[in-house]
Amino acid sequence: MNQDSTVVSVPEKMKRNFIPNNVNLDEWSVLEPFYTELCNRQIESAKDLKQWLTDLSELEAVISEHAGWLYIRMTCDTSDKKRTETYTHFVEEINPKIEPFADKLNKKLFNCPFVTELSSPYKLYLRQVENSITIFREANIPLEAELAVKQQKFAEISGAMTVEVEGKTITLQQAYNYLKSPDRNVRKEVYSKVSSRRLQDRDKLDELFNDLVALRDKVGKNAGFPNYRDFMFVQLDRFDYTADDCLRFHESVSKAVVPVLNELMASRKANMKLDKLKPWDTEVDELGRPDMKPFKGGEELINKTIACFGEIHPYFAEVAATLKTMNYIDLDSRIGKAPGGYNYPLYESGVPFIFMNASGSLKDITTMVHEGGHAIHSMLTRDLEFIGFKEIPSEIAELASMSMELISMEHWQHFFSEEEELRRAKREQLEGVLETLPWIACIDAYQHWLYTHPQHSISERTKAWLEIYKKFSSTIVDWSENEAALEAMWQKQLHLFEVPFYYIEYGMAQLGAIAVWRNYKNDPQKAVKQYMDALSLGYSKSIPEVYEAAGIRFDFSENYIRELIDFTRAELNKV
Repeated sequence: MNQDSTVVSVPEKMKRNFIPNNVNLDEWSVLEPFYTELCNRQIESAKDLKQWLTDLSELEAVISEHAGWLYIRMTCDTSDKKRTETYTHFVEEINPKIEPFADKLNKKLFNCPFVTELSSPYKLYLRQVENSITIFREANIPLEAELAVKQQKFAEISGAMTVEVEGKTITLQQAYNYLKSPDRNVRKEVYSKVSSRRLQDRDKLDELFNDLVALRDKVGKNAGFPNYRDFMFVQLDRFDYTADDCLRFHESVSKAVVPVLNELMASRKANMKLDKLKPWDTEVDELGRPDMKPFKGGEELINKTIACFGEIHPYFAEVAATLKTMNYIDLDSRIGKAPGGYNYPLYESGVPFIFMNASGSLKDITTMVHEGGHAIHSMLTRDLEFIGFKEIPSEIAELASMSMELISMEHWQHFFSEEEELRRAKREQLEGVLETLPWIACIDAYQHWLYTHPQHSISERTKAWLEIYKKFSSTIVDWSENEAALEAMWQKQLHLFEVPFYYIEYGMAQLGAIAVWRNYKNDPQKAVKQYMDALSLGYSKSIPEVYEAAGIRFDFSENYIRELIDFTRAELNKV
């Protein structure tokens, strides 16, 4: 499909009925009357309750989108102090004033006599409301505001990191492309430069993380929990699994996947004819072929994505084309831009924003289709009647994105016109899947340790990291003379700083994505319908029910993981 042939109809923004247009959303005096009105409104029938929920949904959508644009603009240019100040003002001055009202509104809803007359999808939302009531503490409002500001320091520190390569100043994201160079000396030199640059800020990031752990621990204890981990399991509404289930997931991955990772690394070392496989040898093509250049610049990336998505389903191409038409994308890497990538749902517009740091690599394609999967999910849920159904837990949200990585892989000829490069790209993607699961388990296991040992010192934290990393990593890679880089490796993981405990969901969703991909290879039309049906539910059903609608299981037992890993290995061997 040519992207120029994709029909694009720009969705209409949600019509406001409760909040006037053009109000100043950065002034609390303007916002407070709407919260007060909802708190004081008399609800005398089920019909009144539905109207109250409709107005609440509109208010939350308007506020959420406004805060979303503040965050988007700030991350697009972290060097613009005005953008940072505007965002900081909102999280420090507006959000803290909303929180007490949010608690009052939750209690008003939960205690309403007509709540039993709400339809089934609201039952799950009411469980979330009950959790919010359980954990809310006035004392945590200023702490949460402080955390929101401190967490953004990571983006500022990381976004300012650059290195000099070939006479040019480039971002670390751009520098990573050199780790795919066939010239081992180049790889080693760039790896050393990146590591050295990261280590320059190691102490700064350690101090920042000390502050974050202390604040988070206080938040958890204020809410009556023994530790921040247990607090977060309630805040994240993890109704369908426990902390102990996560520990079992870690063990299952260690037993079922890490041996496969070792096999891959041993094969790599042999194919590259190396005495020692060093950290700068793990990304390059084993046969010495130069790095693939599947696109040049964000414009070509989005155009090829539209064509790729069109092969799977016309609607998927339409979503990507809509974002392009509306300029709801920022794809290219540049100095001053925050690291990472995200899809930000904008509930009033009904269209999300995709942010990433593309530099022309295969990894960028994976990021693009990943965030594209999130965007499709956002668009499929835009017409759900209540905002609570659109606020999707990560176990479901990441199923949408990671499934799209694997499904789209069947149509990557739009990025790779030569058969050899296409096969190579697929092989790298599948190896990445097998390598990702141990890393996810490693990061999640580390978080469990961090927050159940909140009084740890920096040296104790480093020791724990090394022990946990050893359990989930290949024994083939030789880290001698690069011990400092290994000790600080965890600092590159954005989630640890900005969104604590949001990571194991990727592992659960990766397993689900493999199962969706397996279904797609057996019956593409049926699998895509199930995928779309599941995503269209939003969060009106439980996680296991959504997975069932997608034609898969929410299961991370050792036997099931082995089954999916065996399938992945078999497909890898076919490439």
